Amino acid sequence: MTENNNAEVLAASLTPLNDDSSIDTVRFAEHVRWLLENGCDGVLLFGTTGEANSFSMAERTTALEYLLIEGIPPDKLMVGTGCCALPDTLALTHHALANGVCRALVLPPFYYKNVSEQGLFDTFSALIDCLGNAALRVYLYHFPKMAVVSFTPELIARLVERYPEQVAGIKDSTGDRDHTEMLNNRFPSLKVYAGSEAFLLDYYRNGGIGCISATTNLTARLAAAVRDNRASADAYHYQAQLSAVRAVLERYPLTAALKALLARHTGQDSWTNVRLPLTSLPDGSAAALNAELATLSYEVDYPV
Repeated sequence: MTENNNAEVLAASLTPLNDDSSIDTVRFAEHVRWLLENGCDGVLLFGTTGEANSFSMAERTTALEYLLIEGIPPDKLMVGTGCCALPDTLALTHHALANGVCRALVLPPFYYKNVSEQGLFDTFSALIDCLGNAALRVYLYHFPKMAVVSFTPELIARLVERYPEQVAGIKDSTGDRDHTEMLNNRFPSLKVYAGSEAFLLDYYRNGGIGCISATTNLTARLAAAVRDNRASADAYHYQAQLSAVRAVLERYPLTAALKALLARHTGQDSWTNVRLPLTSLPDGSAAALNAELATLSYEVDYPV
């Protein structure tokens, strides 16, 4: 066992919306605060689960400012800033830094496919060099299923060699345990977060830092129980339940499913709102999802 003593659980936060599809900043702050108070070591804003690329830059920056005004600690936040256009990525990352949020999760520019390694290297070099901020910590967002454009180990190695302080980690959203562990073993200087908590216990015990996960919007306390009990036999019980819940949720459109569960549990129908082009989970699917979770004797652990 090569357990990492700095084990973490981060949530890839949902973005609650009003009925007019604008961001419900009040509920956003409440949700992020609940996550931090119920087991999460940090919260990612505007990742895939947070529907980042369906929002304008102004919406994203205004929402972040509101959360900070409401007292959410900036050092507990990571912000997704990766866009197709480098100037937009620069602007969002600069805004986060200017507001004390130093951790940026950055997608590769994802519209053009089959781009060269050199092109991607130059993009990230331009981002880091243009910002020129020693506090910046870039986390590479590896999600080839969605972005198609990916970070090869060779590209990661070049970036780490060039920017050993600024390139701080990776979110590996492949869902492939072997790939996540390969990255963790090959790049010991980086925090390599699994994008799923399905194998969280084993990952902790093999030296992994932890996860940045969508389902921890609902299972934060359960994931924290795995983290806190990772050295004991009790952790197997928590991990088994965590893996089972994750397996059910993955059979549905994840963002819509999580929002449907929160709406059903809290009685707040606006939780079902998603930003186009996504659509809310149909009533029949929501009922089926609840029935599947009931077979696991799992109840949504979230305040009404």
